[in-house]
Amino acid sequence: MNRTNQSILILALFFLFFSACVRTKYFPEGNIQTGLASWYGEDFHGKLTSNREIYNMNDMTAAHKTLPFGSYVIVTNLNNNKSVTVRINDRGPFIEGRDIDLSYAAAKVLEMIEPGVIPVTIEILKSLSPRPSSQKYSIQIGSFSKKTNAVNLRRKLGNRFGSVYITEFNTGHQTYFRVRIKAKTRDDAEKIALRLQQNGYTVIILEEQ
Repeated sequence: MNRTNQSILILALFFLFFSACVRTKYFPEGNIQTGLASWYGEDFHGKLTSNREIYNMNDMTAAHKTLPFGSYVIVTNLNNNKSVTVRINDRGPFIEGRDIDLSYAAAKVLEMIEPGVIPVTIEILKSLSPRPSSQKYSIQIGSFSKKTNAVNLRRKLGNRFGSVYITEFNTGHQTYFRVRIKAKTRDDAEKIALRLQQNGYTVIILEEQ
């Protein structure tokens, strides 16, 4: 599946995902997440992932909204019971209702190239994955194509929240200005995100390196 429009949709994180974030850490301990998987390939091949690696569509990797970078998960296609182990090195998918974005290679193993989106289970391999406490966190409040809009939002939030900053993301065709707030811990990030959500903002909690 093509993710060309991912950047445009980056600030459209939906409420259900946020609600899950404030109730749980990643997904319930000892449980398996069930959801929808999509895939991304050639359009992102050779570009930077969210953890600053170079995306290789032929590697067994994936993008997930909340799992720490470096986590390994087993993804199972519920349509045919085929499974693949992938390492989380990117953030996404940023389309409502989807839970994990697989590399082309992983999608090929699951035989999901043609349908594009499939139902899956996602099980984290804890023995191979980093501890959540090793991550740094930020909360993204908005993404804009005009820098003035980002500056205005940063100024508006600056009086109520510390460490509001703007980061730039260039797709090769367009630069987006993303407004974020730094948080010391996951708990702090969830508290800030809840305050923002109660004030009508759509947010996403991000792990950073």
